[in-house]
Amino acid sequence: MWPESAESPTPLRTGLTTGTCATACCVAAAQALFAQKQDDSVSVTLPKGKVVNLPIIEYSELLNGMKTATIKDAGDDPDATHGATLFVELRLAPEKGVRFHAAQGVGTVTRTGLLLDVGEPAINPVPRKMMSEHLLGFAETYDYQGGFDVSVGVINGEQIAQKTMNPRLGILGGLSILGTTGIVRPFSCAAYIASIHQGIDVARANSITHIAATTGNSSEDAIKSHYQLDDMALIEMGDFVGAVLKHVKKVERTDSKQLIKLSICGGFGKISKLAQGNMDLNSRASSIDLNALAKLAATLGADETLQTKMANANTSVEALSFAQEQNIELADAVCQQASEFARKYIPNHMELEVWAIDRKGHFVGSAL
Repeated sequence: MWPESAESPTPLRTGLTTGTCATACCVAAAQALFAQKQDDSVSVTLPKGKVVNLPIIEYSELLNGMKTATIKDAGDDPDATHGATLFVELRLAPEKGVRFHAAQGVGTVTRTGLLLDVGEPAINPVPRKMMSEHLLGFAETYDYQGGFDVSVGVINGEQIAQKTMNPRLGILGGLSILGTTGIVRPFSCAAYIASIHQGIDVARANSITHIAATTGNSSEDAIKSHYQLDDMALIEMGDFVGAVLKHVKKVERTDSKQLIKLSICGGFGKISKLAQGNMDLNSRASSIDLNALAKLAATLGADETLQTKMANANTSVEALSFAQEQNIELADAVCQQASEFARKYIPNHMELEVWAIDRKGHFVGSAL
């Protein structure tokens, strides 16, 4: 699980997905087999045409093949796979086509609701397409009439996967090989947002009717304990509440109703951002509006002195504490505002509730 994210923005740099890393390993292995070249780095063409270079740290001969490896660089994305060693065992085969297998550290799909069928290695469609296109390009260049068996693995991948949503999604035995553009953009987190969507899809496909979307560890622990929810019902949305709301709106159509209830739970400051209409709760995209909190407190009976203290508070939690000292139910009102905003995206057949917690993980407000 991810921790609740910090409020301080920092400069960020992009990285490359596990799908891009696997493709680079395929390119290096094919180049070694067909051109007898073992370069220290290779070029990969991403889905939108950009060319990137990745280092290759290993070449090992196999029977009818070659094993190559690279190091995953996720940039400044909070990615569990950053720094992991990803490898590919590429074997030539008489049958045409490209076939994919899970090597050590890559998981296998065991539940419905994902992009892949049960029993398939957890190598998503875009990485498969990237690897296939590069390998078939080599086949054409070198007039190779056979096919390829591609086994993708990650060193210590099974242990790393415990820090991801894979076990909850029913991807067992290791990590997923992900990517849609080939690039990891920090805090846009395409892979993480994809995991949110997958979590919702898996819950629906497995007849879960009440899901809870949380901003981090503390909020997840609080809502899980309150309702005794199954892990499959818990959606780790981080700061991406918009990913939850938009996907629920997309999948819960009149002709495909499955969910009955959505609970949103997060730190008071995060929920106050949602109350102001923000769909990305990270500090780089939205800020806590202390003036708005003070004005809301005024509608609940706060005098001017209290409003001034709240507007000049250091944090949202301090502003909340000022309101609590005068028995102003600010957190409930913030949750109500957040619920009213989120309701715009949630179908009428679903129940919606919003919970706010303090820094100790205790509930401080709700809108039920």
